[in-house]
Amino acid sequence: MDGDESERGQASVELVALLPLLAALLLASWQGIVAGQAWWLAAGAARAGARADLVGADPLAAAQRELPGGLRSRVRVGRADGEVVVRVAIPAVAGLGRLGTATARVRTARDRP
Repeated sequence: MDGDESERGQASVELVALLPLLAALLLASWQGIVAGQAWWLAAGAARAGARADLVGADPLAAAQRELPGGLRSRVRVGRADGEVVVRVAIPAVAGLGRLGTATARVRTARDRP
């Protein structure tokens, strides 16, 4: 019986040793999902900003309306070379701050050849 108990104890130790690795893997996966969503939302906001720019409305306001509440204050909209450029800060899953910036560019239809 001593051998069975030590084997069960060894398996418990191995499981406990793997838990931080599993937690880090889960956190990294979730961060990837959040980053992908930020790029997806930036593209939608850029399209909305370009539509607003074409009709003479404010592209920043249009882009902000397309984003969820937590990202509205983290968006920057600019116009350059016939494009509407939207930059959205990618929020960090662990801790405060941002991880980077998701950028989307949309060329306005009136500037196309």
